[in-house]
Amino acid sequence: MARTFPDASVHTSLYDPAGTFPEFAGIDVRTAPLDRLAPLRQRHRWALPLLAPTFSAMKVDADVVVCSSSGWAHGVRTNGRKVVYCHAPARWLYQTDAYLAGAGATTATAARALAPGLRRWDQKAARSADRYLVNSNHTRAMVSEAYGIDGEVLFPPVAVDADADREPVADLTPGFFLCVARLLRYKHVDAVIDAFRELPSERLVVVGAGPDAVRLRARAGRNVRFLHDVTDAQLRWLYSAARALIAASFEDFGLTPIEAAALGTPTVALRHGGYLDTVIEGSTGRFFDDPAAAPIATAVRDFDPDAFAPEK
Repeated sequence: MARTFPDASVHTSLYDPAGTFPEFAGIDVRTAPLDRLAPLRQRHRWALPLLAPTFSAMKVDADVVVCSSSGWAHGVRTNGRKVVYCHAPARWLYQTDAYLAGAGATTATAARALAPGLRRWDQKAARSADRYLVNSNHTRAMVSEAYGIDGEVLFPPVAVDADADREPVADLTPGFFLCVARLLRYKHVDAVIDAFRELPSERLVVVGAGPDAVRLRARAGRNVRFLHDVTDAQLRWLYSAARALIAASFEDFGLTPIEAAALGTPTVALRHGGYLDTVIEGSTGRFFDDPAAAPIATAVRDFDPDAFAPEK
């Protein structure tokens, strides 16, 4: 969006320049007063009770405001027209149990207590849009259920340069299965790891970081390797060198199957959510029906890489 509208200012709640893409350094980024609380920049979940009033108090003077939102940005006020691009209704309001899995008891209790009032705020904020866009058919269904709005599907861009350099990862030979995900409970990386306990002759490479890293490493077998902080060139090599990507999380769109496909690699995916838009069964991948070890293991065991043409 910033490349498309280079003269536009970006208004946000919290901004940590070192923790996001360096390209934002050349953009006019304007933060809310909340940003003065520096610890929140690294621990944004602490700010959950403050985000609704923060965006309600934010007013942007413009002819058109584009809100890139997964729960808060659509609450901004403007004297012009408001276009919302929704990536998902707020997970912790509408997928509370999945989002809070692994959270402390205090956090979970506070979140559930705040949820009813914030759902009312969120629904009112959504209905303030002049135009409501969504990133997938799955998100369209969730937006319809949460807000009673029929959103227009506009798939997000996926920035993969298949012709760019590829850098092999040391001590890793091609032919592994690949899982690229943030290490969070709802991503079901644990189920993928458990599946490979049943597949000792196969190798799994997990790329990602997150609060669930220690638990996941502890349960992984010897045929699982974890990587994080890989370069773009290394990630391109990992995609191209893998037999298949395994995608087991509940995703509203799901970028990783598109990234894998751009580099000629099929996906073994959960039959759910945005993957129904991004994976064509029998052509660019195959599905399993439950994010659990047994069906994932069966799908991997039955996977035939020769059935998938890289050019497709």
